[in-house]
Amino acid sequence: MTGLRRFLIIATVLAGTMLTVQQSQAAYRQYYSSWNYHPQRSYYYRTYYYKPRPTYTSYNYHYCIHYPSRPRYVYYYNPHSRHYWGRFDLEGTNGEQYSILAEEDRKGTLAEIPESAFPAPAAMPVIPESEDGEQVAPPEGVPGQDVPEGEPAAEGDAPAGN
Repeated sequence: MTGLRRFLIIATVLAGTMLTVQQSQAAYRQYYSSWNYHPQRSYYYRTYYYKPRPTYTSYNYHYCIHYPSRPRYVYYYNPHSRHYWGRFDLEGTNGEQYSILAEEDRKGTLAEIPESAFPAPAAMPVIPESEDGEQVAPPEGVPGQDVPEGEPAAEGDAPAGN
């Protein structure tokens, strides 16, 4: 009886430890950096870090860009393919805030994407490159709405250096 009791205690502790590890891995599967301001281009940006699979050992990333001239939206930009792939509607209804662009509508600048290319907002998309259906976490908070006084107007809508 003592051996069975000892086995059950050890099994319970191990199961609890495994559950805690799985929960902590899930909590850090994706996250956003804080907002930064790009004064030469007059926009705010933050980095969206994600793991396509929970077992990935490093993060991939995309950029979230908020233009004060387009205050309603946060645009998602893939720096590897150099195109915008969707936008988050800050004024949308919970669960219906993301518009993902069709492949043929993904372009390097917003000026190249007609407003009509953005479909009606829906649920957040699946984490890029993932296969398990885990959704992108919605961005929280927005930067200040005004461009600092004396800053130049944006000349284009493509992130600088990309």
